[in-house]
This record gives sequence, structure tokens and C-alpha cells, in this order.
Amino acid sequence: MKAELIAVGTELLLGQIVNSNAQYLSRELASLGIDVYFQTVVGDNLSRLSEAIETAAKRADILLLTGGLGPTQDDLTKDAVAAVLGRGLHIDRVAMDNVEKFFQGRKVPMTENNRRQALVIDGATPLANETGLAVGNAIAQDSKFYILLPGPPSEMKPMFEHQAKPWILQHVLTEERALYSKMLKFAGIGESGLETRLLDLIEQQTDPTLAPYAKESEVTIRLSTKASSELEAMERLEGLEAEIARRLPEHLYATEDVPIEKTIVDLMTEQGLTVSAAESCTGGLLMQTITSIPGSATVFLGGIVCYSNAMKEKLLNVPHDLLEGEDAPGAVSAETAKVLAEQIRMIVDTDFGLSVTGVAGPGYSERKPVGLVYIGISRRDGDTEVLELNLKGNRDTIRLRSAKTVLYHLWRRLKSEQQKQHGGRDVPQ
Repeated sequence: MKAELIAVGTELLLGQIVNSNAQYLSRELASLGIDVYFQTVVGDNLSRLSEAIETAAKRADILLLTGGLGPTQDDLTKDAVAAVLGRGLHIDRVAMDNVEKFFQGRKVPMTENNRRQALVIDGATPLANETGLAVGNAIAQDSKFYILLPGPPSEMKPMFEHQAKPWILQHVLTEERALYSKMLKFAGIGESGLETRLLDLIEQQTDPTLAPYAKESEVTIRLSTKASSELEAMERLEGLEAEIARRLPEHLYATEDVPIEKTIVDLMTEQGLTVSAAESCTGGLLMQTITSIPGSATVFLGGIVCYSNAMKEKLLNVPHDLLEGEDAPGAVSAETAKVLAEQIRMIVDTDFGLSVTGVAGPGYSERKPVGLVYIGISRRDGDTEVLELNLKGNRDTIRLRSAKTVLYHLWRRLKSEQQKQHGGRDVPQ
């Protein structure tokens, strides 16, 4: 089953608004096992819109149009679809009552053009609008299916979920199997490195399918299969998931779509552990990332942002001769990262202390180039691990990658301790 999305509105072509509807609908259709091969954007022009509909009908089974259902003369979607199908339009009484009640409730006169919002194509199923006035349409003709949805996401999403989706299941997917997916999340490895280690699986895939894609500092693999039930799908995905986990145990941090900081907070909560942080070049980004997770207050007890050397000395007891002097390692050094991690752990009295110090730019020196970062992880009653990073990118990218790298190595430490507690066995997240 192939679908095409047609977004209607000159404002989209002018870049005045972002077409977030396409992302939502593509995701929803994929979950139903419907493949979206084309997305079209067309302005408020009847002839060009009609041409786009005719073109889409030649290459897709189901067409979903968003926008152009309002009261003005440039809201032309219903007119265009009706013309292409050779059908007329009529006022839907239920939809008209909804429009009239809206204006009566606000004691505002209803202009005549608002009647257009209650128009329905002859033979179509009206799709009620829970949050607005423009009624949607769903109609089948010549083994093609047309669904007309409003443009505002606040109206489109509930209409699709409660009206269009049930119509699709009843009239379109009578014998189709749904597409089920599972997300695997990885850190500490890039998309190219991950693909290299899974290349044979990627090249040999049929069903299930394996699709890697990257965001900043993390990689996601989507495993997908078509099945008649979720239970059947998960059984089919189980073998592929296990093989991927066997190959990349040091990078696979979750088998659901969550950030690594969520996994860390969950692990630390389960183990009754706490953490604190001392940050320089990241300016609190590491702490912000951790505390963005609900429930993080039980594991993250506090931290300090210390940009200047004076504050490093005053607040975190970094020795002056470590920071200043011709032969001193300086603020951006492994030695300073070690002291920062150990001192913040002792000051806040936590199980782990984290530190970040580096050069995010634009300032730099020959000895300390942009992207040179040191991170530290100090463990109560244990050792302190310090790592040197040489990162690429602009200031924001370096800061984000620094914070995410600290979290990756903290996760590895937590996972290692968890495995030791369970006799070396891997514990699924």
C-alpha cells in the first residue's frame, strides 16, 4: 500500500511555516504498514492543486491532503478533489451546526464564507473536527482513497487519530498487515562505524529490515517487520536484535527510543547511586542534560560551573600551581579534570563526580586547540578515569559532544558495575 502526502498552502512554499504535518503523518502511516514514497507541497492555486492530485493518484493508492479546508476563497482543497473526481459538494448538516454554534457561543455574526468549512464532497464520509471548524473528508473512488485534513496541527492530529485512522483501518487496510518497529539506541560510535560492524546484516536484509540513522552524539537503529500482531512482530525481530546486541554490547544502551541520560538516571536509581558535576567549557550543559529527565533529583545532587581559574581554586580547591605558571598543565589538562571530578564528588558527597574542561572556541592556542577537551569520572572508594577528547565542530557542537561523551562513559561504568553484581551477565535495559 503506497501513500502520497500533499500539503496545500502558499505559506509553506514561502517558508513562512514548517510542514510538521508531514513528519507526523509519515510516522503514523508507517505504523500502519503504509509506505510513503512521495511528499508534495503545492500553493493555493486550483489548477496546480488539481494537477498534483491527478499525478499522485497515478502513483499512490491513498492520498492524504492537509490544508485548504478553511472559509476563504483560497481554501481550495475540497474544490480541487471534487473536480478531479467529477463530484459535487454539499453542506454537511452536522458540520454546519458546529460552525453556527461556534459563532453563537461567542455572540459574533457568522459571515457567509464560513459555510465553506462545512462542505463535504458528494459521497464522502465527513471527518469531525474536534478542535476547529473545518470538516474533513474521506472518500474512495476507482480503488483510490482520498483523505482531506485541516492544516493546523492542533486540528489535523486529533482528526487523523480519531476519524481518519479508523476509516483507513475499516476501508483501506481490510487485509493488510501492520508495520511494527523497535528502536535500538547507541552511543560512543558514529553511524559509519556502526554500519561497518553490521554491514552484512544491512546488505542481506529483507524482512525484518534494519535502518540506521544518526543524530548528534547518538545513533538509532530501527528494526521493522510487517505482521498481523505485535506479538508476532516482536518474535520476528528478536533474533536480529540479539545479533546486533552481541556485536555492539559496549554501545547499545537502550532497546527503546530514549536518550542516554534517561538510561543513566534509571540505572542509578535502581542501584541507589548519586552523581555530581563540575563543568567549565560546557557551562552547565551536562547538568542541564541530566536534570531534564524526570526523577533525576534522586540521583543528581548538585554541581558547580567554574569558568575562571580563580573560581576553580576557590570553589573546587584546584591547586594554583596546577592552573598558573609557565610549566603548569593549565585549566585544560588531564590533571585539572581529575581534580575537578574528585573535588566535586567529595564536596557534594556523591558516589560519582563528573568533570569537563576544554576549549570550545573561538579562542585557542597552539598547545590547546579548539576541540581539545578533558573529561573526568571519579568513583567513591574507587579510581578516577580521565579521557582526552579531540572534537570537531563549532562551539555548540563541541559543548554538546563533550557532555554526551561524559554520559556515555558514565553509562559504561554503571553497566560494568551492574554486570559484576549479576555475575558478569548482561542486564537488558
